[in-house]
Amino acid sequence: MTPASPALSPPPPASTGDTLDLILHHLLPVLLVAALSAKSLVGRWRLVHSKLSILLSSLSAAASASPYSSGNPLFTDLLPNLLTTLRSLEPLSTRCLDPTLPSGKLHLQSDLDIATASLGLHLHDLELLLRSGLLNQANPHSTAIVLSLPSASASRADLSLYVRDLFARLQIGTIDLKIKALDSLQQFLASDPPKIAPVVAQEGDLAFLIRLLDPSSHSLIRDSAAAAVSLLATASASSRRSLFDEGALGPLLRLLDTGSLAVKEKAVVAVEAIAADATNAWAVAAYGGVSILINACRPGSGSPAIQSLAAASLNYISAIDELRASMAEEGAVPILIDLLASGVPLSSKNAALCLWSLASFGGEPIRVSIIEEGGLRNLLQLLHDYSLSADPDISEHTLRAIHALSFSAAAAKTLSSSPGFFVLLTDLIRRSSAATQLAAAAVLSNLSPSDELKRSMAPSMVALVKMLESSKPESAQEMAARALVSLLSVHSNRKELARDEKSVMRLVQMLDPGREEVCKKFPVSVVLALAAGGGGGCRRRLGDAGVSSQLQKLADADVPGARKALHRIAGGRFKNLFSFVRRE
Repeated sequence: MTPASPALSPPPPASTGDTLDLILHHLLPVLLVAALSAKSLVGRWRLVHSKLSILLSSLSAAASASPYSSGNPLFTDLLPNLLTTLRSLEPLSTRCLDPTLPSGKLHLQSDLDIATASLGLHLHDLELLLRSGLLNQANPHSTAIVLSLPSASASRADLSLYVRDLFARLQIGTIDLKIKALDSLQQFLASDPPKIAPVVAQEGDLAFLIRLLDPSSHSLIRDSAAAAVSLLATASASSRRSLFDEGALGPLLRLLDTGSLAVKEKAVVAVEAIAADATNAWAVAAYGGVSILINACRPGSGSPAIQSLAAASLNYISAIDELRASMAEEGAVPILIDLLASGVPLSSKNAALCLWSLASFGGEPIRVSIIEEGGLRNLLQLLHDYSLSADPDISEHTLRAIHALSFSAAAAKTLSSSPGFFVLLTDLIRRSSAATQLAAAAVLSNLSPSDELKRSMAPSMVALVKMLESSKPESAQEMAARALVSLLSVHSNRKELARDEKSVMRLVQMLDPGREEVCKKFPVSVVLALAAGGGGGCRRRLGDAGVSSQLQKLADADVPGARKALHRIAGGRFKNLFSFVRRE
């Protein structure tokens, strides 16, 4: 019995150089001649010849870049696949030498079309590698399966090379390589977003990255691409603009509408960042994004993060006159009102801000709609719940929405007869941030509460006097003055403020023509209200503080109300003196 021969081990894989040599010097020359010699399907073989000629030129360029090209994993992975395609063309060319095609034309035509399409894909990948420059220069990352991040001190050239390598892997590599490249891209962007994002936008193929958001993409690739786009959208204005210009908004809105929860969260971050630009906000509506964003705000439609950012996006859209009516027609108002009561501070805050915009600029019909849907009730509850919140923006945005609604007679009547609301206003004016104080003063100045409610707000007057000195924002002095004039219509409030020497001295100092940061008509209106009838004690204290001399200067300068205030104070002092003489 003859001994069994040992099993033959498979031949070692050919090196990159050997494969390249085989293609360049053996296969391509033969196929180029064969393509011109074909007697059947001549038109198709002319197309093949054209592609083979381009391939010869491109491979020659890649070969001249050795040893860099031979060490690039994308290039080394490409060559075996290219070799397989070229070898499939050999028998096809032989069969096409016979014009009668005895074995049948349709099957041969199909095989040739498949091989030609594969050849076109390989050629596309090779040209992409050549354009990227990855085959023509030393790249420390070129042989790595998982790219390591460039150092913090890396030059712009190194960063650019790294980005081109990442995007080449995205477009040419296998699914695993694409996923690893996307992971590396996310880490790269997160390492220093303001610095890295513009480089990625300039050197990377954003259009291809956006195409990965398509529903037909592999789910892992689509999810990772959404995360990368989200980082680019929030990192810098230039990268955000590049995404918009490349058409990212439509795919992002589609993901927000139909994607998984994780993908929706990434998509809405990007949509909110893009929509913050007024020009882009128009495009959101053009892509049908209003209804998508409204649905994203619905209870149970997503996470609190999705709801809050969707509400913020709607707020940007509501700033556009022509789109507010569309928002109302799409059903935004009741959804936003429900969001006020979500219990999630950021969602409630953004909903309040959006309702403020709708109520401020949408006209009386939208204000009535908000009130009828329970918007005022929910806003008051939100103000009560978060009046002492660590986030002062919640109270500010809520008050701004309430102020906008107060221009409706029904809302003004409800607010003016709500003691609890005025307790909150008093506390907010005394203890909150400057922006919240301004919003509270604006609400107060727009209402007509009873004298009893005005008396309950007396503790806020000192803070309002201080607010009169604020140079920013411009409306602060006006709102403080209007609120004070309203409160000083009550005699007891006038007496209380006049007894506060610091507040009186502040008013006198604000009347000084040298204090240019204070618009004089506002402290003048407060002095005029403080010197109103009902006893001369207030006028006497103002006179003793030196207000008359300041008012005289302002009267000479024709400041509105100054002359009237001067006459009121001087007349009061004369009457007091006359009464004293008569008693003597």
